[in-house]
Parts: sequence; C-alpha cells; structure tokens
Amino acid sequence: MAQESVLHPALIVPVGHVEPVPRRIRAMVGGRVAFDTRRAVYVWEWPAYPQFSIPVEDLAEGVLTDDDHAEMLSVGPARRHSLRVGSEVREGAAWVWEPGAPEALHGTVRFKWDALDAWFEEDEPVFVHPRSPYSRVDALRSSSSVRVEREGAVLADAPQCVKLFETGLPTRYYLDRVHVDWTRLRASDTVTQCPYKGTTSGYWSFDGDAETHEDIAWAYDFPTTHSHRIAGMVAFYNEHVDLYVDGTLLPGPTKQGRRPSAPSAP
Repeated sequence: MAQESVLHPALIVPVGHVEPVPRRIRAMVGGRVAFDTRRAVYVWEWPAYPQFSIPVEDLAEGVLTDDDHAEMLSVGPARRHSLRVGSEVREGAAWVWEPGAPEALHGTVRFKWDALDAWFEEDEPVFVHPRSPYSRVDALRSSSSVRVEREGAVLADAPQCVKLFETGLPTRYYLDRVHVDWTRLRASDTVTQCPYKGTTSGYWSFDGDAETHEDIAWAYDFPTTHSHRIAGMVAFYNEHVDLYVDGTLLPGPTKQGRRPSAPSAP
C-alpha cells in the first residue's frame, strides 16, 4: 500500500521536555480562582502539545486531596489527587509529580484540563490545551485556486483562498462562502475548539450516493485575533475530500483507498 505523502513540517518536541512558562496562568472552578501563578512550567507528555504544571504553593483557594493512587505517566511517576475549591469538588482532577519525574516538575501539579471551568494566559481565555511555544499558526492570503470534490461532486470551487499553516498539521484551505455549493452540504450540530483558532461556528456534512461523509467542512466566524483572516470562511478536511490546488490533486489518504481513524484537528 502506498505511503501517505506528508506535505507539512513534523512536530519536534520530545516527550518529557520541560520549559518555563513566561506567562501568568490562572484557572477557575465554580467562579473562584483555583490557582494564579507566574511560575508554571510546560511539560510535554506527548509530542503534539504541552500541558501546564503548576507549583502546589501557588494554589489560591484550591485544596488537593490524595486519592491514594499512584501511576507511571509518560514523563514519570505521579499521584492522583482530587481538587476542592469552595464547595466544588473535582474528583481525580490532578496529578502531583513524584521523585523520578523531571526535576523541574517537583513540587508542581498537572491538572486535567476539563476538570477546571476556565483557563487563562494573562487575561485571555485558552481552550482545549496550552498553546505550544514551538508551534506556529499563520493564515496567509493566497491567489491559489481551490476545487473540492467528493464522489465526483464539486462541493466548492474558489479562485483564491486563505492558507492556514499550523505546525504538525496539513495546510488548511479556507474559502469564501460564495464559492461553496451549499445545496450539497448539510449543517450539523458539531462544535469544536482550538487553542489557536477559537470555537467553530459551524460544521457541514455531505450525503453522497455511495456513503455519508460527516463533518467534512467547518468555519470559525469569530476566530482568535491570531487567525482573524479565516473569519467567516469555510475549510474542508483534506483527508476526506479530493482537493485540487491550482489544478493539481493533493495526495492524501482518500486517494489511496484508506481513511484515517479520526480526523486531524481543524
């Protein structure tokens, strides 16, 4: 079977890498500040993106309770804890690093992201996970034409686009809505979030003659300031359509008779 062509830079940060966070990091639980620190560190437990690890001393109103459960995580041993903030209790919300983990993590705690209600870098909210200091997201206007097909049906045909380059992911091609054939697409209720681009405002599926293709296109009507050029535009998963850029069909899994087990991040 042919190997999928890779047309984007790979992620380069190794698991176990630890670096200081130069930003003020806060998180909220039940309307209260669980912690407020300028001494957080990044820890890469997997290559794609880091997590924050917070000095235990910088918990504001949060109280950690040992769950009497130790585990070997990808970067070292840790003990699971529950978090209490006021009347709110979040079971199994945190891992306190133990000897054997990188020295820079000693005395810090890594929280499950979804166990806290809201995270902030300085005064701006952060979604899903911390932004990696080694990743870039660039949205560039381009005169490249883009045609999108699936099962022979033309879903979009645009004379220009905005190309979004995100480290470790395929280039995404954002198209003006006037160049999308909306008669072939069906709106869905799916909503996703991205720490670099914000919260999606729409997803669309395509009901082909052979099969149904769920959530193959999306839009950010109100993206973050870093990605403002894609506001209101529509992108399609390269992995799930036949995508022609300047008349050339891009290589991808669908062209080789196979589909990824899960879609890449939009």
